[in-house]
Amino acid sequence: MRDNRLKTKLGSWEIDNPIIPASGTFGYGYEHINYYDINILGTFSTKGATLEPRFGNKTPRIAECNGCMINAIGLQNPGIDHVINHEFANIKKVYHKKIIANVYANSLEDFLICCKKLEHEEIVGIIELNISCPNVKKGEKNFSINPSDLEWLITNLKKEIKKPIFVKLAPMVSDIVAMAKAVKNGNGDGVVVSNTLNGMKIDIKTKKPLLANKFGGVSGPGVKPIIMRQVYLIHQALKDFPIIASGGAMNAEDVIEFMLAGASAVEIGTANLINPYACKEIIEDLQKLMDKLGIKQISDIIGGAHD
Repeated sequence: MRDNRLKTKLGSWEIDNPIIPASGTFGYGYEHINYYDINILGTFSTKGATLEPRFGNKTPRIAECNGCMINAIGLQNPGIDHVINHEFANIKKVYHKKIIANVYANSLEDFLICCKKLEHEEIVGIIELNISCPNVKKGEKNFSINPSDLEWLITNLKKEIKKPIFVKLAPMVSDIVAMAKAVKNGNGDGVVVSNTLNGMKIDIKTKKPLLANKFGGVSGPGVKPIIMRQVYLIHQALKDFPIIASGGAMNAEDVIEFMLAGASAVEIGTANLINPYACKEIIEDLQKLMDKLGIKQISDIIGGAHD
């Protein structure tokens, strides 16, 4: 299934194709080996890890809406040490490429500890920082909305971390370009655009919020136009700065559209929860669609909507 026409780059790292299952929608990858050979993927982003184990939010955690879904998982995970020692070991048994390791923290100190642990893991090609924190205490830095705080974070991390760092931006900010510039100015290596939007759903029978957490992250095809604009604006401002699009891509057509806007690769999220074969089918359809559209090399279309 490997087709050299699908190769693309995330900075200096060349991947076989632009299809990347998004963090939190693909587990640790090996859970999908009964569906297809996951080595066909460009790479994948692991479920987000934190310094200490987290149980997550109370249930219900997921709600379906027209054109989207809402989740409030609460970053449930067994902690970074368990992920490295157990989950990475399982991944290596079935996956023979590098992965994207997603980590979350709300302080430089915790981010630095997590990143240092990942620094020595050969399987990790990129560290993906989840900077979105819905509950920031007074006096704490909010890396997701303040460009100067984000630049400060990345600058200090890059002083000690050699592996590429991509930042998964929060979409609900006043200036998404300013946030991307902060990552670049801090010597970060790229951005993922973007995390979920904030939303909620109310159960009209109980007259109460459907999610136990009340609010959650909105994802799925309904958010695609919003994320498309953000990808376009960032590429327009920063040109060759690597962008991974993440938001509502459900098929090969969506992937092409995101790449024309300026993305070098596309994370597939909600589609995996609907159809476990989604990424496999998108890779297959992408090759057919390229033939139909006369695209010789997928990387040639990156930012093509700007020409």
